[in-house]
Amino acid sequence: MSPAAASSIPPLPSPPGIARIEPGRITPALVAALRTGAVAARAPVAVVALQGPGAVNCFQGLLTNDLEDPGDGAFLYGALLTPKGMILVDGWAARLGATVTFTVPHEARERALAIFTRSVPPRLAHVLDQTGDVAVYRLAGPRSLGVAEAATLPLPPAPGRVVATLDTRSEVAHAPEGAPFTLQITVPAAEAETLSDRLAATGALVADAAALEFMRILAGWPQLGAEVDDKTIPQEVRYDELGGVSYTKGCYTGQETVSRLHFRGHTNRYLRGLLFDAGPPAPPGDAWSTVTHVDRAVGRVTSLAWVPEGRVAGAGCWIGLAVIRREVGPGTMVRAAGRDARVVELPFAFPFVQPA
Repeated sequence: MSPAAASSIPPLPSPPGIARIEPGRITPALVAALRTGAVAARAPVAVVALQGPGAVNCFQGLLTNDLEDPGDGAFLYGALLTPKGMILVDGWAARLGATVTFTVPHEARERALAIFTRSVPPRLAHVLDQTGDVAVYRLAGPRSLGVAEAATLPLPPAPGRVVATLDTRSEVAHAPEGAPFTLQITVPAAEAETLSDRLAATGALVADAAALEFMRILAGWPQLGAEVDDKTIPQEVRYDELGGVSYTKGCYTGQETVSRLHFRGHTNRYLRGLLFDAGPPAPPGDAWSTVTHVDRAVGRVTSLAWVPEGRVAGAGCWIGLAVIRREVGPGTMVRAAGRDARVVELPFAFPFVQPA
């Protein structure tokens, strides 16, 4: 993708802000289901695809991850970058035959379509927008596989794999370990309600998109418009830990910056977790997001969530994500959005501290 083409890619929908889950959105029942059962929710995503004899090869030349090496049936996370290595779109790629589908945040739909349209020759692969034709559900929790099996859904043979139903109208993908969900289930839009009912009947707690956002924060997964802005490079937001970038595949757009940083240096800032001191449900400051340490600004808060079961039995707490200076490591006490917080490793330990 040339610099001129990159400049015509639609911008992020809004400046980076704080993704916030307010008190009451995450219930004790949902927390319990995530710990011991299964939670299902429809994901607010877009699905775009490349289809044709050159689909895999063309996608391989754009994605940070390696879609060729794992072969047919691969399911993996990655991003599309600018020529200078900045994240434009992130998402989950599924390879089945001559089709590669890319499930991305809904607000990134136009960006993904623009990149594929400008970068992929029509003689090699067609660009398809499947967003209006399908519904995507994500299932998380230790009983996810059992719930899906009881709902008679086909299960992939291992994490990082995807399978289609016999009529190829639906796909079930098993995410790699550490992802914010266990299974991603894609069905025709007309079958969304039926799928939801089947999952509920076999033991899943059916929730809304706030549950998926909560899982994302717990997993320490970056989000466009929050952790990711137009100057974010993959290593700053944990792509090495998330398995979102390959250093052994062939060339892709933005590879030079990403590889040089990996082999010759490190990022100056990094995505960390924040565990706020116990306090009332009133959120950290609304108007600003600065993280300070020893009276010096060291980063910004990017996501916040109120957890109804926190560090003291019967009490809740705020947790968050922040992009901060690398030297401010786990265990450091900081001031974040007007409150005291401790920097912690990601993903979050869950539960955060066992009740006394």
